[in-house]
Amino acid sequence: MPTERTTDELLRSTLAAMAPGTALRDGLERILRGRTGALVVLGATRAVESICTGGFIIDADFSATRLRELAKMDGAIICERDATRIVRAAVQLVPDPAIETSESGTRHRTAERVAKQTGLPVISVSQSMQIIQLYAGDRRHVLEGSEVILARANQAVATLERYKSRLDEVTGSLTALEIEDLATVGDICTVLQRLEMVRRIVDEISTYIIELGTDGRLLTLQLEELIGNLGPAQELLVRDYHTAMKSPRAVADILADVSKLSSTELVDITQVARILGAPVGGDALDSTVSPKGHRLLARIQRVPGAIADRLVEHFGGLQQLLAANVDDLMAVEGVGEQRARTVREALSRLAEVSLVDRYS
Repeated sequence: MPTERTTDELLRSTLAAMAPGTALRDGLERILRGRTGALVVLGATRAVESICTGGFIIDADFSATRLRELAKMDGAIICERDATRIVRAAVQLVPDPAIETSESGTRHRTAERVAKQTGLPVISVSQSMQIIQLYAGDRRHVLEGSEVILARANQAVATLERYKSRLDEVTGSLTALEIEDLATVGDICTVLQRLEMVRRIVDEISTYIIELGTDGRLLTLQLEELIGNLGPAQELLVRDYHTAMKSPRAVADILADVSKLSSTELVDITQVARILGAPVGGDALDSTVSPKGHRLLARIQRVPGAIADRLVEHFGGLQQLLAANVDDLMAVEGVGEQRARTVREALSRLAEVSLVDRYS
């Protein structure tokens, strides 16, 4: 049974193959205009062959016009997974009738069952309703016009701008508190909460960009401008604190659990604290905790990740890193004099700027 993650990946990759500007999308829109309907399976696997009867073996290069002409015949069209070849046409699909389906029309019921049984994406073009539906695992997605998607995407971008502005505020505040060794569990959870909110909006916009295909170029530039400096911020934050909070769990597991929180749960800071392994009773959220320094070192461009890890392991925490001089830094493997000076000067500048911003 495919997991939610693999289903999401399958849905996204198929939406990219069906986006405006692709041959597959052109063929599907030709079918819509021709009002003939179609059932297209993307994948010529043994699982698909086992439920196929009749039809014709085509084995020809894919083209929009060929897809349109073949859709005039009754039956399904089987294509390669990447939609580069048409394998069979006019095929009758006989999936397991015991598979549950919420659809009522024959074509849509077959499409949903085939998708669930084979694990492959199945496209259904409705002759009467004039819509294109994609089935991937247990997911159903209705394709919409670019103007509708752009309107939603622009609303999401406006929301992202507000979320990112608030994230920048709490992140800057946390950095200043880290410099003074005054960061609390609540501060950390607030930043992690805001990072997850931003990540969810970014994922939503990314899906819109995939659906828009060539129509989403400007949206892509907007998104890159907004999140260009975000990077693996969640992972770095958790790596800084999860051992200090005595969490026995791996960073990836913590991030996975945060991503599973519902929107209502995510608003509650104590839910985030529990996942981090921090105590939540009484004044626990106000207790101070010291970072290792992963997040600040990642902001120094000339320090590779491996060297940053060695620095953290050697010094054990951000306060020790801030107090280290050039000779102390050079004691770490892979850190020469030039790199040591770069780290020393960069940390000093970060500390100075953060404190000035906090108290100005």
